[in-house]
Amino acid sequence: MILVTGATGNVGRQVVEQLAAAGEPVRALSRHPERSRWPDGVEAVAGDLVEGVPAEAFTGVRALHLFPAPEGVEAVVAAAKAAGVAHVSVLSSLSASWESDSPLQRRHTDVERAVEASGLGWTMLRPGMFMTNTLAWAPAVRAGEPVRAPYGDSVAAPVHEADIAAVAVAALLHPQAHAGAAYELSGPEALSQRDRVRILSEVLGREVRFEEQDRDEARADLLRNPWMSAQLADSLLDMQERAVGVREGQVLPAVEQVLGRPGLPFARWAADHREAFAPVG
Repeated sequence: MILVTGATGNVGRQVVEQLAAAGEPVRALSRHPERSRWPDGVEAVAGDLVEGVPAEAFTGVRALHLFPAPEGVEAVVAAAKAAGVAHVSVLSSLSASWESDSPLQRRHTDVERAVEASGLGWTMLRPGMFMTNTLAWAPAVRAGEPVRAPYGDSVAAPVHEADIAAVAVAALLHPQAHAGAAYELSGPEALSQRDRVRILSEVLGREVRFEEQDRDEARADLLRNPWMSAQLADSLLDMQERAVGVREGQVLPAVEQVLGRPGLPFARWAADHREAFAPVG
């Protein structure tokens, strides 16, 4: 059995679906499993990484996909080790590779260090920007309004959630080949915010306009998220500012090295999520 935590998340759901498609026995952990539909054969179990995962969730589990929740990680890895779990794929962040310190980095390095200290086998997945971040633009696009974002020329190589999950699946199914690896994951293209809007417009077949926000407005928007702190908002905006015009070094090789194929391009992601951007009415 493979246990997938954060199973309703963008990456976790893909891990569940890809493992099920490969014929592997999967147990999907989420706070409200009754609210989700799972592929045939997937066993759903209720649990919370912060408030507690029931011991029975680990029964018969040989491998674990771990969502990054630093508040409860020590208890989770201790329970996994006690149950005989042999390997963990950890959904981390590219920020964990940085030498500088930031709130985003600390959340992920705390999880990584707890897993490393547990004595379990591990593979770290360190994606940069997720293509799914683009869903934040969906309400404006559906309403026919311009996409508003800061630092329009800030560049990243966003990665498709299906590729992150595919690397996790490779690590879960072939742990000896990926033990001790920390994979820095990106998509195959270095794209500015304006580039992503242009590609989205091309895929949708209608004009999507871009308007650049000033930093103060963008910061205020970020702080409307209940989980966002002022320090984290500033860290995210600083990261975008540093990437203005920087295309070199954004595309990383790990996705292609692990999967034996190039990463999925942003146009594919936009097509996969076309319905999210469908016009209102």
